[in-house]
Amino acid sequence: MRARAALAGALALMLAPFTAEAGTVRVATWHLALEGTGPGLALRDIERGTAPRLSAIARVIGEVAPDVLVVQGVDYDLGLRALAALRDRIAEDGPHYPHLFALRPNTGWPTGLDMDGDGRRGGPRDAQGYGAFSGQGGMAILSRHPLDRAGARDFSAMPWRDLPGALLPRWPDGRPFPSHAAQAVQRLSSVGHWAVPVRLPSGPLMLLAFHATTPVFDGEEDRNGRRNHDEIRFWQHYLDGAFGPAPARRFVLIGDANLDPDRGEGRRGAIRALLSDPRLRDPLAGLATVDWPQTGPLRVSYALPSADLTVTGAGVHWPPEGAPGRAAAEMAGPHRLVWVDLALP
Repeated sequence: MRARAALAGALALMLAPFTAEAGTVRVATWHLALEGTGPGLALRDIERGTAPRLSAIARVIGEVAPDVLVVQGVDYDLGLRALAALRDRIAEDGPHYPHLFALRPNTGWPTGLDMDGDGRRGGPRDAQGYGAFSGQGGMAILSRHPLDRAGARDFSAMPWRDLPGALLPRWPDGRPFPSHAAQAVQRLSSVGHWAVPVRLPSGPLMLLAFHATTPVFDGEEDRNGRRNHDEIRFWQHYLDGAFGPAPARRFVLIGDANLDPDRGEGRRGAIRALLSDPRLRDPLAGLATVDWPQTGPLRVSYALPSADLTVTGAGVHWPPEGAPGRAAAEMAGPHRLVWVDLALP
C-alpha cells in the first residue's frame, strides 16, 4: 500500500503544474512546526534568520506558490509580528502575501485546573490545548487575496461537551475524566476551528480551517483520541447546520486532522466519514502528507473542496529523489505541503 501511495504521489507531482493556471486559485496547507520554546522566541529566530529550517520552508512555498496558504505550528502574538516576519521571509524567495489572518489559539491557554488527570496543575497539558505558553503553535492564513475578517467565524471557544454525541472521556468507574470541573470548561478545539471567507473576483471562497490534537500521548481514558475524533466530527455537524448557517458551496475544508484514515493510531470513524461525505471532494486520496520515523508515511493533512468546485490540479509537494527541490523539502521537516487548484470563474 505504501509503495502504491508513493508512486501515485510521485506521478501526481510530475503531472501537476507548479503554478496555478489562469482563472484558478491555488489553496494549500502546511504544518510548519515553527513553534518557539518560549514567548517571542520564534519571532526572534525569524528576524535573525537563525531558524534552521526557515530557508527550506521559504523555498518550498516559493516553488508551489499557493494563492492562499493555511499554516499550522506558528506562534501567535497579538500584533501578528511573528506571522508578518514569516511572510516577509517567504517573500524573499516566493510570493508576497499582503493579507494575514490569525486568532488566538487554545494552545497554552491556562485553565487553572488539572486537565490531564496527573494530579498537578499548570503543565502544558493542563491548558485548553497543549502548549507551554499561550499562543504556542497556533495556526494562520496567508493570502494574496483579501480576507473577510468581519465575516469570519471562530468556533474555538465552544465547549467540547456541547458537540452532539461528544465522546467525553471517563474513568473506569464511569466518572468524568479527569473531573466534572475540567469537563465543564474544556473546549473542543485544541488549536482552533475557523470559517474564513476569501474575497475573490468571482465571489467568496470559504476556508474551513482547523488543527486537531494528536490522538496519542494519553492513557486508557483515550482523552486525546476521543478529542481528535470529535474535532474532526465537528465539521459534519457544522455543514449540517448545527452551529448556525453553513456554506452549501464554494468552500474548502483544510488543515491538519492529525489522523490517517487507514494507518497509525486513533479513532478513524470521523475522518472516514468526512472523506466519504458527498458534499466534499478528495483529490488526493491515499497520499501521505507526513513521514515520522516512529510511524512511517501517514496522511494527516487535508484539502477537501466542496463538491460543486472544479479541481484542475492537486498534489503533495514531495519531489522524487534527486529532483530539484527534494533537498529543500526534506530540510523543511517531516510534514509536506498539500495543495489544490480550483477553477473559480
